[in-house]
Amino acid sequence: MLRYYLLLPFILSCLPTIVYGQVNDTNTTTIECDENGCKGTYYGSEFINGSDVAHQFSNTMSHKVGDKLKEYYNKGLYTKVDFASIKMTTLGMGSGMVTYKLLIPFISVTEPCDAFTSFDHVGGWNHAPLLAIRKKELSNVLLPDDELHISDLKTTPEGLQEYWIQWRNKATQANCK
Repeated sequence: MLRYYLLLPFILSCLPTIVYGQVNDTNTTTIECDENGCKGTYYGSEFINGSDVAHQFSNTMSHKVGDKLKEYYNKGLYTKVDFASIKMTTLGMGSGMVTYKLLIPFISVTEPCDAFTSFDHVGGWNHAPLLAIRKKELSNVLLPDDELHISDLKTTPEGLQEYWIQWRNKATQANCK
């Protein structure tokens, strides 16, 4: 039985580094977040019983990024995701086991209403993301007259395609009307 262990021998910044980890016999997921952004890795099966397990890492990362954006906002640190600097790699696709790495960097903004506190994605392996459907699904989470901010399409050589999406959370940023 093979086990994976997460070791963090250093601190990335003066603010606390948050590490989320999940370990089982074949798949590992790690995510580290600090004031500069979140980075993470999924290593494991591409698919289990037809389910796109590796791509679900995008869901996990989106949730953690959204949590971190809200946390910083509530501390008076106004940030948003730097779409242009997002990095995605998906090594091993087609082999049955994949290493999916994500870097989601943050940039600081000075005004609270210039920050974004919600984050999501739409994408998949070797097919065009269903962006119009996702935009419709997210339309009810926006502040009145607000809009989604959507990255350019990000694609790995192995065929993962993602649009990354951020917006002002209507509960967290209710004063930004």
